Amino acid sequence: MATDAQTMPVQERELLAAARDGDEHAFTKLVEPRRGELHAHCYRMLGSVQDAEDALQEAMLRAWKGLPRFEGRSSLRSWLYTISTNTCLNAIERRPKRVLPIDYGPAADPSIPAPKPSEPGAPIVESVWIEPYADERLEIADGLAGPEATYEQRETVELAFVAALQHLPANQRAVLILRAVLGFSAQEVADALDTSVASVNSALQRARRTVDEKLPAESQQEALRDLDDAELRELVGSYSAALEAGDVDRILGLLTEDATWSMPPLVNWYRGKEAVRGFLELGPAPLRWKHIPTRANGQAAVGCYLWDDEAGKFLSFCVDVLELRDGKIAGVTAFIDRGIFPGFGLPDELPA
Repeated sequence: MATDAQTMPVQERELLAAARDGDEHAFTKLVEPRRGELHAHCYRMLGSVQDAEDALQEAMLRAWKGLPRFEGRSSLRSWLYTISTNTCLNAIERRPKRVLPIDYGPAADPSIPAPKPSEPGAPIVESVWIEPYADERLEIADGLAGPEATYEQRETVELAFVAALQHLPANQRAVLILRAVLGFSAQEVADALDTSVASVNSALQRARRTVDEKLPAESQQEALRDLDDAELRELVGSYSAALEAGDVDRILGLLTEDATWSMPPLVNWYRGKEAVRGFLELGPAPLRWKHIPTRANGQAAVGCYLWDDEAGKFLSFCVDVLELRDGKIAGVTAFIDRGIFPGFGLPDELPA
């Protein structure tokens, strides 16, 4: 029976042979086409872009060092996913899980101003928060990844899905992603995690039950399909214009009744129009803003720039990732971090 290595395309087999002989350039050419999907995999596992980057770099180093032992019994893709998954599992053991503010604690009282990151009320360690993933770096296709997959690819990078994954024990998380997201067979997953097919199937059932309980009834991909491009541009544009005008009533008119508003790394978050009104009137509404539309986690998003008197210009402040439902905004997750703007291809500042 032919091994997976023997059924590779000729060029890929030649690169593999050269890489196993110590040619680093051949190894780079071999793995580079898979880097985007592997990075997205590490992000799903870890909930952090930077952690995903670190894990992927470590996994690639392990793959390079372990290449002489790759015998081609599995596909190269499966082998790389095995290394990346186990690297992520090791990383999970060393740090707290990532969450969104709505999973961290109860909704805040809007009469109390949200704390600044350096004040009480915000976590000391910012690394507990899930980070947004710029659509620019997403290299995933629409639909399912393979015959064994059951979740749409783009659904599996949405904030709600990534947040739900973080509630799973690490091994269940790995099983769900490998089986239901990427479409690997139960036997392939069992081999990757050094366990049995029965254990994989049991873990998958438990993981699916937990994740499905935490996901909203409608994914963002479904919500986006309900809007045409013009309707989506109008909604995002109206949101930006209302914030720039400081028009609280107009902002609230764009929200669902049960809308949430959170601002990681701040702990405070708000639920419902009246709570959001109190927050907006005390916080963002009186300030001067400019916005640039973008995309994050397969969702509509906006880069937000706050006026700085000293600089005399608008400086990058946060990226608002929007959750949509029935043509309205059901959630705003405002990631306050100037450092994420370059990853979205957004400038650090805007002129007056």
